Amino acid sequence: MKIAKMSIATTAALAVAVTLALSGCGVQQQDTTGDSTAAASGPCTGKADSSAKAPTKLTLALVPSGDASKLVETVKPLEDALTKRLGIPVKGVITQDYQAAVEAIGSNQAQIGMLPSLQMSQACDKYGAVPALQTQRNGKSTYAAQFFTNDPDKYCADKPVKGDDGMLYCNGTQSGTGPAGLSSIKKIKGATVSLLQAASPAGYIFPVAAMKKQGISIDDIKVTQVTANDASVLAVYNGDAEVGTSYWDARTVVQPDTPDVGNKVVVFALTDEIPNDGVSISAGLSKKWQSKIADAMKSYSKTKDGVKTLEAIYQISGLVDADPASLQKTQKAAASIGLG
Repeated sequence: MKIAKMSIATTAALAVAVTLALSGCGVQQQDTTGDSTAAASGPCTGKADSSAKAPTKLTLALVPSGDASKLVETVKPLEDALTKRLGIPVKGVITQDYQAAVEAIGSNQAQIGMLPSLQMSQACDKYGAVPALQTQRNGKSTYAAQFFTNDPDKYCADKPVKGDDGMLYCNGTQSGTGPAGLSSIKKIKGATVSLLQAASPAGYIFPVAAMKKQGISIDDIKVTQVTANDASVLAVYNGDAEVGTSYWDARTVVQPDTPDVGNKVVVFALTDEIPNDGVSISAGLSKKWQSKIADAMKSYSKTKDGVKTLEAIYQISGLVDADPASLQKTQKAAASIGLG
């Protein structure tokens, strides 16, 4: 299977009327006001600009975890809801990758970012962006990354069993709570493994950190680079990789188009729990507006329409105040494999 990247120009043109050039190296960085809060004594909590005027419009940056064209459509109700609640236009833009979203926040091309945990910390450390909210899924603000395979005889120490979703799991992974089955990772040596970009907590950072603890390095496997969690599942489903990584359980995303994915692709290991992704808000806004945005998103997440929309965007079941200290777990995992 050949997995193609969608360009930022294509997706952004679909998402907003004016194309924003939000590539990781193309954004012009600007200094934000105030002192950095990336203090060594504790987690970064961000800053605000007390002299900032009230915004007349806002841009929300998102990164596709699956099909970017679908994300363009599913984000529209969120745009409309925030526009109504805040009284100013809110438009979404789909960025090329995680780092592009961070740079968009830093350069004020976007004031709101829906980011993974590592990028929330980076946006705070580098640009003072406030880690305002964290997502919840099934009542949890953490999740495990999963290893899955099309060769369960090799990686499963027990007979695969069906979970509540009807999909197959082995080595005690059906609960979805990590860690589980990590000793089986040793068998990955020499295999072809689908991994996401190095900035992805579930698709790269935590799986590679888990591999390292089991004595397996990137040099010990053949990497198939994919662009999204669903693509990783499909790489294994189609036989382009023997093993893949993603968040738990990304198989549900591709199940409508591949109903037998839960039988052909078996989850065999879970990493340590990862802090959930969330919402970062620009340091270029006043504290009042930062709070207004966070409150608007939280209130929307509690409505029937909000739950439906957030579920469609990133399988989100709720939004709660962020725990900056918990976000540091991803930074530590990244540092353990040589990523800043």
